[in-house]
Amino acid sequence: MKLGLVTDHEVRQAYQLLKKQVSHTPLQYDRYLSEKYGATILLKREDLQKVRSFKLRGAYYAIKQLPAEKLAKGVVCASAGNHAQGVAYTCQELGTKAVIFMPTTTPQQKISQVRFFGGKQVVIQLVGDTFDQSAEAAREYAEKNLMTFIDPFNDFDIIAGQGTLALEMMTDAQAEGYQPDYVLAAIGGGGLISGVGAYVKGTSPATKIIGVEPAGAMSMQAAFDHAGPVMLQQVEKFVDGAAVKEVGDITYAHAQAYVDQLVAVDEGLVCTTILELYGKQAIVCEPAGALSVAALEVIADDIKGKTVICVISGGNNDISRMAEIEERSLVYEGLQHYFVVNFPQRPGALKEFVSEVLGSNDDITRFEYTKKINRGTGPVVIGILLKDPNELEQLLANLAAFDPEFINLQDNASLYTLLV
Repeated sequence: MKLGLVTDHEVRQAYQLLKKQVSHTPLQYDRYLSEKYGATILLKREDLQKVRSFKLRGAYYAIKQLPAEKLAKGVVCASAGNHAQGVAYTCQELGTKAVIFMPTTTPQQKISQVRFFGGKQVVIQLVGDTFDQSAEAAREYAEKNLMTFIDPFNDFDIIAGQGTLALEMMTDAQAEGYQPDYVLAAIGGGGLISGVGAYVKGTSPATKIIGVEPAGAMSMQAAFDHAGPVMLQQVEKFVDGAAVKEVGDITYAHAQAYVDQLVAVDEGLVCTTILELYGKQAIVCEPAGALSVAALEVIADDIKGKTVICVISGGNNDISRMAEIEERSLVYEGLQHYFVVNFPQRPGALKEFVSEVLGSNDDITRFEYTKKINRGTGPVVIGILLKDPNELEQLLANLAAFDPEFINLQDNASLYTLLV
């Protein structure tokens, strides 16, 4: 399986090894999403996998394929979290040592889970700010110590292993009488979409495969645009499970062969989706895990009356991130806004602002002010929460009347990052 592409045949082979090692996760009809989009929406719940993500499938299969002499020397991997957990779980099960490199920006929840699943078999190294920096260090370590590097996505065995979730979901769909028109899955490095595409296109060629990327890390789209993988200059790290600067040459080839469409999703929409999944369906999603469901909003007109499967790829969300997730969602929905406003340095200025600028339903969520000596005005960083995004136009008009020089921080990324 080192030449050509992974097909449904290789996925079936991988499934025979994995079916007793991984959970057969459910394919669930979602009433809320189905009614919202006028379609039949099914969710493949890989957030319910043993390590709460699909990554166990590829990691276990790839490591299990190693000859005994390589297995004895141990393995090395690099991961933002989920692949690391899959490798850690596998090495604990097989009694193999592993050195796992993770970016320093990895949520603490994922680091602690890797320690839990790997136990004494695993050593964790936090290196680099991005996955790519961590991966470079991991490869160097593996070469120096004669250990096997387990790639998180750009590997035939990894792809075949990930594809086993598609075998499950398509089998379950058929058993329930569904014929999927679309399958949506996230893209980070491309291992998941490659495996899903390999099985689905091999067994149901008419089903369209849609790969979903975060808008701030569109590495597969860049590869499509340049006829091959290219390194993005920078990535938005919020969707940490998909914040990859460059896809693999192997996954790119598979995506070219199997993926019908690429869709980019704004990180704010991802946050709104996470909150909606939790609030409406009690599903805990990590940002990358919510990508496929978020994409329904982008392709809503195309899927009306259709049957759609969304792969919820992971549920390893750090609870400490929820405040940031809610903030990003409010900004995306046009409800939360931040400004720098010059206030007259005199008594009653704030009362005047509240009565003349704010609407009856508006709320001040942030107010930072330092009085300036010997100056008539002083700048205030102010956050305003609207009840209705349509009220923004009137708020901006009121602000301009109060301070013609006010700054809308949403229009200035550098200032926004500095002050908010």
